[in-house]
Order: sequence, then structure tokens, then C-alpha cells
Amino acid sequence: MKIISIKATNTELTPAIADYVRKRIAMFDKVVDGDDQSARVVAEVGKTTQHHKEGNFFFAEFNMHIAGKDFRARVEKDDLYAAIDEAKDEIIREVTGWKNKRRTLIRWGGAAIKNFLRGWGEIGGKIKSFRFRRTRR
Repeated sequence: MKIISIKATNTELTPAIADYVRKRIAMFDKVVDGDDQSARVVAEVGKTTQHHKEGNFFFAEFNMHIAGKDFRARVEKDDLYAAIDEAKDEIIREVTGWKNKRRTLIRWGGAAIKNFLRGWGEIGGKIKSFRFRRTRR
């Protein structure tokens, strides 16, 4: 996984914060294929505004590019470290959902091809059963 940049907005990027973000980005290796050379991450952390009386002060944003697909997670919290953790969890959830959906579609297509080829093996080339299943939308 290639880290393009870690950026701080409206706050100073201390070595402790940068190290914390790098450790969280290292956890993305669990969901990214090791042979994918195009995988990259851009991280941004900071304060939402300088003049805030109440509400969420800090945000964390991760932009990830994997295999031609872009993922984005942005979280606002009262604590910067909690925002980083929650954004990490959110982007991992998005990537695993996308991978599961892709795997399901590949299996569905394989089953359709298998059904088709079973029909060609019958005596006389007669197709007894050929059925495509539609997924629910």
C-alpha cells in the first residue's frame, strides 16, 4: 500500500498524529491484495473550523484507490484519534463490501456458464435445462 500524503487542515501535523495515521493505514493491508501495485491512500486530518463553540471539532478523511475503484470515508468527532479510528473502520467496511459483491457476481456468472455447458453434454445436443438467475435490486 502506497501512502501518497498525510495532510493536516487548520491544525499542526505533529509526528505523533502522523505516526498514528500511518499505523491505521497499515491495517488496510488486510483488505488489499498484496500484488495490487496501484493501491494508494491519501489521508487528511484536522479541525473543521477555527471558530467553533460546540459540536464536532475534528475530522479524518481517507481516500483510497484500489484496482481502478475509489473509496472515501470522512468522519467528524469531538476527538481526533476517535475520528481516525472510525474513518479507518468505515473504509475497511466499504472495501470488504465491494470485494464480497464482486465475488458474488463472479460466482453467479460461473454458475450460469456451468448450466449452459451442462446442456451441451446431453445426447443429441438437446438442452434440457438452462436458467439464468436474476439478482434482486
